Amino acid sequence: MADRTIDQLCEKLIAKREKAEQGGGEKAIAKQHEKGKLTARERINKILDPGSFVELDETVEHRCSNFGMEKTVFPGDGVVTGYGTVDGRIVYVFSQDFTVIGGSLGEAHANKICKVLELSTQNGAPCVGINDSGGARIQEAVDALSGYGKIFFRNVKASGVVPQLSVIAGPCAGGAVYSPALTDLIYMVDKVGIMHITGPQVIKAVTGEDVTSEQIGGAKAHNQKSGVAHFFASTEDECYDQVRKTLSFLPSNNLEDPPFKETGDDPKRADLELRSIVPPDPNKGYDVRDVIKKVVDNTDFFEVQGLHAQNIVTGFARVGGKVIGIIANQAKVMAGCLDIDASCKAARHIRLCDSFNVPIVTFVDVPGYLPGLTQEMGGIIKHGAKLLYAYSEATAPKITIVLRKAYGGSYLGMCSKDLGADVVLAWPQAEIAVMGAEGAANIIFRKEIDAAEDKAATRAAKIEEYREAFATPYPAAARGFVDRVILPEETRPALYEALVMTENKKELRPKRKHGVMPG
Repeated sequence: MADRTIDQLCEKLIAKREKAEQGGGEKAIAKQHEKGKLTARERINKILDPGSFVELDETVEHRCSNFGMEKTVFPGDGVVTGYGTVDGRIVYVFSQDFTVIGGSLGEAHANKICKVLELSTQNGAPCVGINDSGGARIQEAVDALSGYGKIFFRNVKASGVVPQLSVIAGPCAGGAVYSPALTDLIYMVDKVGIMHITGPQVIKAVTGEDVTSEQIGGAKAHNQKSGVAHFFASTEDECYDQVRKTLSFLPSNNLEDPPFKETGDDPKRADLELRSIVPPDPNKGYDVRDVIKKVVDNTDFFEVQGLHAQNIVTGFARVGGKVIGIIANQAKVMAGCLDIDASCKAARHIRLCDSFNVPIVTFVDVPGYLPGLTQEMGGIIKHGAKLLYAYSEATAPKITIVLRKAYGGSYLGMCSKDLGADVVLAWPQAEIAVMGAEGAANIIFRKEIDAAEDKAATRAAKIEEYREAFATPYPAAARGFVDRVILPEETRPALYEALVMTENKKELRPKRKHGVMPG
């Protein structure tokens, strides 16, 4: 030791750092690039502010000596971990390195991930995980399985405390998929990210089905059909932009408010074009995104799960610089009916917003729940109840805007006053009733219609009679179920006023361990 100079010791450290930065080596990195994939460190640098990354545990190595593993040792053990900033705020990260033993997870690899999850939770900062792994390291057997269990436990411990975002930028199979599934939001890169429990070969052997990894686990499959993923990206660059934008809407932890941002858009701005977007005829469709974009700051609506359950729209935006979470019935898809997928999608977004103190704004135009054997046998009762549960459970500010239809149980399910809405606004064409005028008139005036000489004319007159008497916002407003009937162009200023009014909301609930979520 006495013969070594401080320079020599420093050079040794520099050499270790350089080796760690090389991951699996130049050939492995080149192979990663040939697949159209970035390296672990390149990915981290795409998410974090330039020059902000501080690496932890870069010289950690595995201690497995089975099956020749003692000859396969790389600094970092296949995952890069640390922290940095996004828009100046601290964010913890881990990025699996496929160039090192296929990014496989062993004891040391798992411990590194657990450490950043613990730091994230303790220090109240988001954690972003980038998944690109061959799965459990078989040579480490039960130690690898234990590693996954430890990660799952910490994901749940952090849930609702700090935002957890998962990027799928490579294979993610078997038990590995459950860590992303336990986090708040999942981002998938098309033709790069794969998630599935069992692969095509196992499926073929067990069920005889011929499928590809892309069919059962690709970005389109999970964004459109299964609903497992929340964001679809054509490229890795697009994906990391989505991650950064998501973080701009979320607080660092559950004790903070969402980040205010001056947008330059006057919160009192009124837009007469809103009158022409929603047809008064309840049977005509329109795109509710057109309404949302007119109401929010600078038309900037950041949609979540845009490809899944398109009969309901969810996402984030700002009004007067204040972050809001949005739930909206989409009249142009299935007439905006609620079904199993829409209920689950909306309920989860409500709970995410509520966890992080994001006010929940609901745009209502709903004719009812989707009827049919498939829905009933699929559990629409328990899944539909998730929506009721999520709204009722939420203590963040809840503001509801009835644009047009609000019929029956689905009216209640879309955050009515009775589910705890703090402010309910309604447009003049709003129809708040047990059912639509046509169906109601057929029941209430059946005898008169049957007895009439001109049944069609009588029926039309009775429908109009019912609509004038009941299919308006005024009976509900007369009973206090609607706080204000507003002109469409008053929506933005009225919403902003409601946000200001509720920004210091405090709501105490009975003490309990936790509720029991339906189904």
